[in-house]
Amino acid sequence: MSKIKDPSLKEAGRLKVEWARTRMPVLMQLKQSYEKEKPLKGFVIGGGLHVTKETAVLAEALQAAGAEFSLAASNPLSTQDDVAAFLVSEGIDVYAWRGMSKDEYYWAIEQVAEKNPDIIVDDGGDLTLVMLQKGKKPLGGCEETTTGIVRARAMASQGKLTFPLMAVNDAETKWDFDNVYGTGQSALDGIIRATNVLLAGKTVVVSGYGHVGRGIANRARGMGAEVVVTEVSAIRALRARMDGFRVTNMIEAAPIGDIFITATGDKAVIREEHFKLMKDGAILANAGHFNVEIDVNALESLAKAKKEIRPNNVEYDLGGKKLYLIAEGRLVNLAAAEGHPSEVMDMSFANQFLSVLYLKENGKKLAPGVYTIPKEQDEQVALLKLKSMGITIDTLTDEQVKYLTGFEEGT
Repeated sequence: MSKIKDPSLKEAGRLKVEWARTRMPVLMQLKQSYEKEKPLKGFVIGGGLHVTKETAVLAEALQAAGAEFSLAASNPLSTQDDVAAFLVSEGIDVYAWRGMSKDEYYWAIEQVAEKNPDIIVDDGGDLTLVMLQKGKKPLGGCEETTTGIVRARAMASQGKLTFPLMAVNDAETKWDFDNVYGTGQSALDGIIRATNVLLAGKTVVVSGYGHVGRGIANRARGMGAEVVVTEVSAIRALRARMDGFRVTNMIEAAPIGDIFITATGDKAVIREEHFKLMKDGAILANAGHFNVEIDVNALESLAKAKKEIRPNNVEYDLGGKKLYLIAEGRLVNLAAAEGHPSEVMDMSFANQFLSVLYLKENGKKLAPGVYTIPKEQDEQVALLKLKSMGITIDTLTDEQVKYLTGFEEGT
């Protein structure tokens, strides 16, 4: 039933997954804890996720817990074809290959939706939307990323969301680590792979100073770049300034930037008026989920010629200057690199796994809407991660617990 690029790539995919397992101790421990009792036996789980080696470890954990799991891509350029081949060889239906057209991409998601999954695990909200469009009503869903949560809350506010959805992205052990350290490193990794540019001495413009933008800005500064932040939120702009970054608007940043990285979740953040002001040789990359943050249509209309200068790097000749667009303006860390390191995805996917189990037990009791994950789950993931790192922490004494939960004792 699967549709992938090349089944013969499975051995290369197996090696990638073997490496990821060694770097994801929390998820591996959860897998081992539940593979005997198989609490998900008889459950159909549908995934709309980036098909990477880390996703493969999550798929294996769900499968070990008894679930029947099928997977579609959550981005046309993020699939690792060798990993997809490995998953198919392990009995998991996969509908994904790198370089899918828009129609192929949504066709693949529909194949997962038509399996009538009891629970969905989504990244970006496209599987959630297709399920709703088809009138499917699963027990619940889990959402991995900021963009997907924004979409889910919009669905809920308009009365369109017909099932409970766990905001996995909003777990502290997800967005304070995956979004900050994972994207911070992997976004720069994608840009470097596509350009081999030296970051030291460059001016890097980061648009958006949420968790993702903050991570990118700090990693770029750590590699010797001068970082300029643009924002629409006064609070986030102030935070960026207090963190030591120059803050301005895109019109002022456009002429001085050497590398531009969008991380806002909104559309047309960099557009025609900005392209016209940029210097010759400027590099454009997007770290947001969808390819809307850089107005590629406007760039195409301005260009007199274009050519692929390197893999994932297209040169646009505007006549008198050239601009370079990385990975079609799609999320650069996965389209031009391998995505987040396994170590940080360990916590994100441990949260996904535990959220699936939570929905299995509680989904029927929950009204449609977006839910934060239980605090106990967040703490459990953090403690397991610390244990895997050989780190111990203090525990509160009875006296300290009494003090923190009381009010009588003062000065």
